[in-house]
Amino acid sequence: MRQMVTEGSGGGFVSSRRAFFGFAAGGAALAIGGWPMRALAQDGGRFPGLTAFINEYVSSRRLPGAIAAIGFGNAPLAAVAAGTIANGNSRPVDADTLWRLYSQTKPVTGIAAMILVDEGRLTLDTPIGDVLPKFASMQVLARPDAPITETVAAERPITLRHLLTHTAGLGYGLVANNAVEREWQRQRLTPGQITKMPLPQLTAGSTPGPLSDWADKVADVPLLAQPGRRWHYSASLDLLGRVIEVVSGRPFDAFLKERLFDPLGMTSTSFRVAPGDVERFATNYAPFGGTLIPIDPAATSIYLDAPGFPFGGAGLVGSARDYDRFLAMLAGQGTLDGVRILSPETARLAMSNILPEGTDTEGTFVAGQGFGAGGRVSLPGSPQGEGIFGWAGAAGTIGFVDPRRGLRFGAYANYMPSEVYDFQRRVGEVAIADLMAMMRAAG
Repeated sequence: MRQMVTEGSGGGFVSSRRAFFGFAAGGAALAIGGWPMRALAQDGGRFPGLTAFINEYVSSRRLPGAIAAIGFGNAPLAAVAAGTIANGNSRPVDADTLWRLYSQTKPVTGIAAMILVDEGRLTLDTPIGDVLPKFASMQVLARPDAPITETVAAERPITLRHLLTHTAGLGYGLVANNAVEREWQRQRLTPGQITKMPLPQLTAGSTPGPLSDWADKVADVPLLAQPGRRWHYSASLDLLGRVIEVVSGRPFDAFLKERLFDPLGMTSTSFRVAPGDVERFATNYAPFGGTLIPIDPAATSIYLDAPGFPFGGAGLVGSARDYDRFLAMLAGQGTLDGVRILSPETARLAMSNILPEGTDTEGTFVAGQGFGAGGRVSLPGSPQGEGIFGWAGAAGTIGFVDPRRGLRFGAYANYMPSEVYDFQRRVGEVAIADLMAMMRAAG
C-alpha cells in the first residue's frame, strides 16, 4: 500500500509541493482587482485555455479523461471535461465521475473537527491526551539520526491545533529518512490504500484497522519532533479521525456522513465505492514508458471493499460536483443553500493560519505560507493574495477556495505519482489565466 518516495515527489500520499506552485502562480492574478461575478459565471465554453489544456492531455493519451470545476459565489459550478473514465470505456467524464481524492480528504477531516470546536466540545488547544489517554505522555526521538530507542520526553502535549496543522511530530512512513519513519513502515502504519495488485515499491492491500487499534499503535511510536516545533507532513489527520469519533460518540465515517455529506448533499462521497456506482468510477493509472498502466481498475478496485478503517487523511472517493459543494460551503462562511455547517467565525478560523507560533516550515511544502484546518492557506502579503485555502491529492486532484472573492476550484484526474505530469501543478494556473482574460474582455 505504501509507495517509496523522496520528500516533495508527490508520490504515495504526499500532496505535491509543486502542485501549489501552480496554485500560487495562478493565484497571483487573484490579487488584482475584484471579480465581475456575473460576467464570469458562465459555462465551461468560456475557458478556452483550460479546455485546450485538458483536451491535449486526452488527445495525447496521457490521460483517458479529466475535469476541472470552477464556481463563483452561489452560482452552479462551470465544468470543463474531456475524455472517458478509463481507456477502453466509452463513458465520458462528467461532474459525477468518481475519483480517488487521497489527501484532498484532509481538509474534509479538518472541517469535521472544527464542527466540534464550533459546538464547544473541543478547542484548538485541547490536549489530545485528554481524549486519547495513550497520547498523554509521548516520547520524542532524541535527535534526527538517533535510533528508535533513544528518546526524550515531549516538552508539551499534542493538541488539536497540532493535528490540524501537521505539527504534532507524528510520522507517516512515506520516506524512510529517520528511525521513526522506518518504524512506521515496519509496522505498516501508513494509513491508506492504492491497489490489490502486487506492484514494485507498493505493499498491496489496505492498512489494517480498526481505527482505535491503529491509533493505539501510533501512540507507542516516538514522535520525530517536539510538538509545535516543526511542520512535518504526517498522518495527523488520520489520528484526528479517532479524536472525532471519541468526542462525538459516533464512528468517524458516520460523523462525516451525518454532519457534512448528507447536509451538503454530497451523495457521492464515501470511503467505499458502492457496487451500483462502479460504472462511474474512474480507473487509476501509473504512466510508465509512455503507456498508462492500470494500477487500480474500477471493476476490481480496492475501493470496492471496506477499508481497514476510514482514513481521515487519504481515504475518500468523491465527485467534482460533491467536492465543489464542500468548497461552496466554505466560500459561504460555513453555510450552503441555507444549511449551516459552521458559524462564520469558526469557518474563518478554519481557513486561517493556525500554525503554532514559531513553527519551522523551512524546506517544507508550506514554506512561506500558513496552514489551517487540514489545508494550506495563503498569508497576507502573499503574491496570490490572502486566505486561499486548499490541498491536493496523490493521484492528481486539487481543490481550493478563495472565500474573499467567492472563487472555488477543483481539478480531477487519477494517475500516480502526481508529479509525473504537470496537470496538477498547472491546471489552476491555466484556469486563472482564462479568468483574467474574461475580466479584461468585460472591461
